[in-house]
Formats: sequence, C-alpha cells, structure tokens
Amino acid sequence: MGGEIIISANLEKDWKDIVHRCFRCGYCKFTADYSDFNCPSYKKYRFETFSTGGRMWTIYGLISGEIPWNDQVANVIYACSTCGNCMEHCKFDKFKDFLVDFIEAAREEAYNQGYCPNKQKALLERIENLEMYNPYGEKNSENDALKKEYDLPDEAEWVYFIGCTSNYRQKELRDATLRFLKKANINFTLIDEHCCCSPILRTGQTKNVKEFVNYNLMKIRETGASKVITSCAGCYRTMKSDWTKYDNSTDIEILHTIELIDGLIKEGKLNFKSELNQKVTYHDPCHLGRHMKIYEVPRNILKNIPGIDLVEMERNRGNSWCCGAGGGVKIGYPEWSLEISKERLEEAKNTNASLIASACPFCRTNLNDANREFEMNFEILDIIEIIDNLDYEIN
Repeated sequence: MGGEIIISANLEKDWKDIVHRCFRCGYCKFTADYSDFNCPSYKKYRFETFSTGGRMWTIYGLISGEIPWNDQVANVIYACSTCGNCMEHCKFDKFKDFLVDFIEAAREEAYNQGYCPNKQKALLERIENLEMYNPYGEKNSENDALKKEYDLPDEAEWVYFIGCTSNYRQKELRDATLRFLKKANINFTLIDEHCCCSPILRTGQTKNVKEFVNYNLMKIRETGASKVITSCAGCYRTMKSDWTKYDNSTDIEILHTIELIDGLIKEGKLNFKSELNQKVTYHDPCHLGRHMKIYEVPRNILKNIPGIDLVEMERNRGNSWCCGAGGGVKIGYPEWSLEISKERLEEAKNTNASLIASACPFCRTNLNDANREFEMNFEILDIIEIIDNLDYEIN
C-alpha cells in the first residue's frame, strides 16, 4: 500500500490533487532556453519516471495506493541530487517552489516504509552515533583545540558554524575562514556543533532532526551570539530554511561568509594589496544559488579581486549544472556523482579558465574528486581560500 506523504510546506491543500496537476510539460528537464537537458537524473536515465514530472506522478501513485513501495520505486525517488533545476524552470507557479519538498517528503515516507537505501541510512547512523555526530564517521570535534589556537572567547556576538565537511574533510577552507574572521576583527567563537542535519533532511531521515536543531541552537544561545556565519552552502540553506520549521522562535541572523565579504567590499573596508592574474570561472552551488537565490554576491567578490579575469560557463546562475554531490547522490551513487561533476568540469574547460571557484565545501570536494579521477588539471578553490592566498587589509 502507498503511505501517506506529509509535505513539509505548510499549505492547506489536498496534496494528492496538487501533485496530480503536473501535466508533464517537460520544462523541468531543460535549461531556460531549452538548449540542453539540465536535470542530472533525466540526463542519466533518459526515462520520464526519472524527471521531476515523472516523480510527481510516481508520488501521486504512492499517495493514492496505486503504486506499492518497493526497491525499484525507492530508487526512482532517491536517484536525484535535488539540485532544484526543476523549481527554476517549472511553469506551474502554484507549486514550483515545493518540488524539492515533494521529493524529500517522498523520501521521508520511503524511510518510514523501510525503503531508504542502506548507503543513505549510514548517514543517519553516523550522525546519531554518540561519538561522532557527523556524516563522515569521524570522532566528534568539540572545537576546543581550535578555540584555544585562535584565542576565541566563550561568549561572542557571532558564532562560526564550521559544518561537517569543512571540519572533517576540507580543513583548509575552515582554517582560511578562521583567519579571515580574525583579521576582520569579528567578535566570534565556536561551539561544540553537531551536524546541521542537511544530509539526513535531504534523504528523508527526519525523525531526530528537531533534537539536533534544538541542541545546536542551545549551544549558539549559550554564547550570547545574535549572528551565525558559515562557509558551507548546505549548512546555510539548512539553518536559514529548514531550522525554522523546527524552531520558528529564533531571531538569530544566518549569514554565509561571502555575504560578510561582499559587505566589507561594498563598505570600502576590504582592500586587496596583491593580484591574482588568472582566468577564473565560478560554479554556483545549488544550495546557495537555486535554493537561496544568491548569484551575484560571489561574482561581485571575484570581480573586485585585482587581476582576475572572470568568465562564465555556458550554464550559470539558475541554469547552472549541479556538481553531483547533493541529495544523498554522493554516498548513494558515487560513480554517477563523479559523472555529473565531470560534465561540469568539461563545461569549465570550454571557458579556458585554469581555476574554478565556488562557495561550498561539498561542491569543492566533488569537483576535486572528479578533477583527480579524470585528470582535468584544474585548480579548484573556495572563494575564501582565494582571498586567504592574497595580501589584503581590512579597515
């Protein structure tokens, strides 16, 4: 039997009827100018079921009980990076913003019905492990050593929420952020953070999310901070869009590091004293771009760095091709994840850029993995790392 699917968006509608209104026009599969397929799942499988329109009808069948849960159906639901291209190009304004919510809600029901794939289930097992609290299976870092190294107080105006990928996999990005915040004289501290829950939210494993959100908010409030800054696009999207579903009372301001940097540039406080004479192209992270509509901020930063020749890939901003890591695809479909990333790197090759910049440690990870795997010979850095390699002053 199909299970009841509760969509996270709070709308007083009959969800079965709303999903049924998708008339499979196909716009969700393309770029805005229809020049190429822009849905990684459909481009891989070339079968309508693996487009967002196809998934809507599959979800309708699950809700109505016409389609029973099984491993094949679960694969259809999970073989999607939830990049949001469908939200960008769907022509049905009344539900386009909730297309990823539909898919994530279906994944939640798949988990409840016992059909969450084992690889994705490992994310929850690690995050709930009392010695880990992160999806990488690493021993939890309470960040005390970092607080001591950077001489950080227990109470501050800001909290730097590092995020699991930066803290356990992309430490160069983490350390570059710490150095920048210190040089900018930001009054900040660190907390004993647990996973923001993005990996388990994206894969439908939501049963203990509220507990994790409450814990992290408690640790933030203990510092007296009114602002949280993160260098992770996934954490940023989760804290700003998802945490409020579990605690809508918080008035804590959430910022991405690029928003702070852009503000300092516009205020005339950040001045670069050296040049980066390279051709650079920018990759839009899905969680920062299509999910949060931040497109021009990172480009403004790069344009203000002396010497940079910023060139755009053919697909950019709302049309950007996904890096392939999100939505549980990196852990669930690792080879396909690299194929998606390879296509992005091939697109970057056409710009003749030598450096790919982004603003997401997860994108940085997957792009670098594909860069090594396919010997593409790019330099791939986060914007904060680019700045860290320059001479600059902050007044």
